[in-house]
Amino acid sequence: MAANVSIFGVRHHGPGSARSLLHALEELRPQCVLIEGPPDADEVIPFAERAEMTPPVAILVHDADRPADAVYYPFAEFSPEWQAIRWALRAKAPVRFMDLPQAHRMAIEAERQKKVLEQLTRTVQQRGTETEEDEPQAAMPAAAPPVPVRDDPLGELARAAGFDDGERWWEHVVEHNRAGDAGMFAAIREAMAELREAREALPAEARRPDPDEPLREAWMRRTIRAAQKEGFERLAVVCGAWHTPALDVERFGRKEDDQILAGLPKVKTAATWVPWTHDRLTFASGYGAGVRSPGWYEHLWRREGMIVESWMTRTAHLLRDKDIDCSSAHVIEAVRLATTLASLRGRPLADLSDIADATRSVFCFDSDVAMRLVARELLVGDRLGELPEDVPMVPLQQDLMRLQKRLRLKPEALEKVQELDLRNETDRERSHLLHRLRLLGLDWGTPDEQGGGKGTFKEIWRLRWDPAFAVRLIEAGVFGTTVEQAAAAKLRQMAAASMDLRELTGYLQDAMLAELGAAAAELVRRVENVAAVAADVTLLMQTLPKLAALLRYGNVRQTDATLVGEIVDGIVPRVTAGLGGAVGSLNDEAAAAMEANVRATHSAIELLDNAGHTADWLACLRRIIDQDTVHGIVRGRCARLLLDQGAISVDDVARRLSLTLSRGNDPAQGARWLEGFLSGSGLLLIHDDKLLGLVDAWVAAIDPAVFQELVPLLRRTFTTFPPAERRQIGQNLSKGRSTSRAGGGGTTTSTEVAPTRGERALPLLMAILGGDA
Repeated sequence: MAANVSIFGVRHHGPGSARSLLHALEELRPQCVLIEGPPDADEVIPFAERAEMTPPVAILVHDADRPADAVYYPFAEFSPEWQAIRWALRAKAPVRFMDLPQAHRMAIEAERQKKVLEQLTRTVQQRGTETEEDEPQAAMPAAAPPVPVRDDPLGELARAAGFDDGERWWEHVVEHNRAGDAGMFAAIREAMAELREAREALPAEARRPDPDEPLREAWMRRTIRAAQKEGFERLAVVCGAWHTPALDVERFGRKEDDQILAGLPKVKTAATWVPWTHDRLTFASGYGAGVRSPGWYEHLWRREGMIVESWMTRTAHLLRDKDIDCSSAHVIEAVRLATTLASLRGRPLADLSDIADATRSVFCFDSDVAMRLVARELLVGDRLGELPEDVPMVPLQQDLMRLQKRLRLKPEALEKVQELDLRNETDRERSHLLHRLRLLGLDWGTPDEQGGGKGTFKEIWRLRWDPAFAVRLIEAGVFGTTVEQAAAAKLRQMAAASMDLRELTGYLQDAMLAELGAAAAELVRRVENVAAVAADVTLLMQTLPKLAALLRYGNVRQTDATLVGEIVDGIVPRVTAGLGGAVGSLNDEAAAAMEANVRATHSAIELLDNAGHTADWLACLRRIIDQDTVHGIVRGRCARLLLDQGAISVDDVARRLSLTLSRGNDPAQGARWLEGFLSGSGLLLIHDDKLLGLVDAWVAAIDPAVFQELVPLLRRTFTTFPPAERRQIGQNLSKGRSTSRAGGGGTTTSTEVAPTRGERALPLLMAILGGDA
C-alpha cells in the first residue's frame, strides 16, 4: 500500500466504526478524504456542514431523463461516512466520493435488463415454434449435487470466534468499542484479505459475486491515483470493510484498471439531499446495508457511559407514557438482569439481545404487545431528517415545502391523525393541498371515510410522510412548477385518456375537492360530451351519486359546484326513462347489483332535493313494482323506498306482499322480494303486526321440501337486521302478537277481552275516578 494512503474499512451504519474513524482522522489529519459514495453527488456534499441539516438524510441520485430510475445513499448521525464528511468540512480538507458513478451504473443496469428481456423474448418465441416431435426424447442427465454457497464473510469470522451470528460478532468487536481504537482498521483489513482469498479458492459455482464489484473497485483505485497525482501527502480512504484489500493501488496496475473501465455506457444524472427516516435504515425496509435497530445504534453513539442504565430509563419513560406501570425498581432490576445475562454469556458489555431479554422479563412480563411497542418506538424510532431550504430541488419540491411551512403541516415519519374543519380557511387550504398531492400520486394523507366523509364540513386525514415521495415529486415536476399547476395538468392528462363516464366523474370530483377551477370546468364539458352519448342506464346510475354529492356539498367547501348542475339535469330524466327496461329479466347476480344501484341512485336523488327529480324518480319506482318480469329483490327494494318516502301506504305494501307470498307464486321469488324489501332493517316487522303476520303465515305454509332451499335466502335477509331487532321480532312472535293463519294469511291478536275479569276491576276504577260503581 502507498505510504501516503490510509484505508479505513467500516460498516456503513456503525457507531463504533464512526467513533474509531473520528479518532483515526484526528491522529492522521489527512489533506484529502475519499469516501465510498457516488461522485455524481460531489456538488451537494457542502450542504452536510449546515446546521439545518439534521440526519437521517439521504443523497438521491436519479436519471435526469427518467427520474423513476433513482438510488438513495442514506446517512444517519452514527454513520461513519457522515462523520467523515462532517470532519473534512470542519477541517477544510477536500472531501469527495469515489465509488463508480451512478451515471455508469444506471446505464449498465439498463443494458443488462435489456439483454435479459431480449433473451426472454427469444426463449418464448422458440418455445412457441417447437412441437412435441421436435423435443428430444432422451432422458435428462441427472442434476449435479448442489454446491454449498458461502457468501457471508462476517459469518465466517463469527463462527471462527465462537459466535453463531456475524452481525452480533461485528457488534461486539467493533460497534461496542467505546475506546475508539483506530488500530482496529489494520486488523479489519487483514481479516477481509483472508476472507477474499478464501472466496477466490472456492469453485466458481459456490460464489455469488457482485458483477459490478470489479468495476467499482477499479474506479476507486483510479480515484485514489488521481488524488495522489494532485500532490496530497496524506490521503484518508473510507469504504466498506470488504473493499479494503482491493484498494491497494500498488498491487493493482493502472493499465488493468483502465481496461476494466474502458467503454462504459453513461447517462445524465442529477443529485440532491432528501429527508430520511430510521425506519428506512432497517433490514426490514429492504435496504441491503441496513441495520436491525437504528434507535439502539443512535443511543450507542450519543451516550459516553452508563449505556444500559440510560436505555432502561428510556424504556421506562416510554411505557409510563403508554399507561404501563413502571417504577425505578423495574429499571434497577432490568439493568441487573441484562448485566448478569451478559456475564453468563461471556460478553464484556450487554448487547441488544441481553437488553431485550431483560426488558421482556422485567418490564413487559413476557408480553409481545409491550415488546412490539418498545421495538417500534425505541429500537427503530420515528426520527425524520431535516434539510436546509436552499438544497437543490425541482421547483415543485420548493413549492411544496413553502406550502407545508405556511399551512403548518410538518412531515412526520409516524402516522398522525389530522382533523380539518372545511369552514376554516386554513383547514380548507390544507384539504386542497392533500387532495392535489393525491392526484400526483403522493398519498401523504389518506382520507378516513368513517371519521369524516367528503360530503360534510369535516375531514379526517391520516398523515404519514414517506421519503420515497421525493422521487415522485421529481417525476411530477414535468407537469408544472407548483403543486396546483402540476395537479391540474396531471388531471387533464388522465381525463384526456379516458372514455369511462364513471372514471371521468371521479376525476371531476377530485378536481372539485382539490379546488382546480379551470381543470374542473374542462372536465364538466368532457363529462357532458361522454354522458350525452352514453346509452347504459346502469352507467348513468353509477355516475349520479358523485355528481349529487358535489352539488349538495359544494357550498361547504366554497367551490362552484353548480358547474355540474346541467349534467345532473340531463342524467336524471334518462335514468328514470330507461330504468324500467334495464331491470327486466335479470339473474340473481345482476339483480343484486341493480338493487345496489337503485339504492345509491335513490340516495343521490334525496341529496339533490329537487322536487321535479324526486317526482320523476318515485313515478319510475311505482312502474317497476307493478312489473311481474322484474326480479323480486329489485321490486322489493323499490317498494321499500316508496314506503319510506310515503309514496305508498302500509296497506298497499301489505296487499302486494300478500300477493307476492301467496300459494300460487314461486316461493323463491317471494323470498327474494322479502330480501329486497326488508334487507338492512326489520323495524317494519316490529311495529306492524299485519306485515309480521303475513310473513309468519307465509313461512309456516312453505312446503318442507321447498323450505330447505329457501333457508339460505331467508337467513341472508334476517341476518342483516341488528341483533336487537331480531330479538324483538322473536319476542313479538313468542308473545302471540302475530298468529299465523295458513289458510287466509291473516293475523289475529292474542289480547282478547275477558268481561268477567274486567268487571272485577270496575269498583276500584270508579273509586279512583270519583264515581259510583
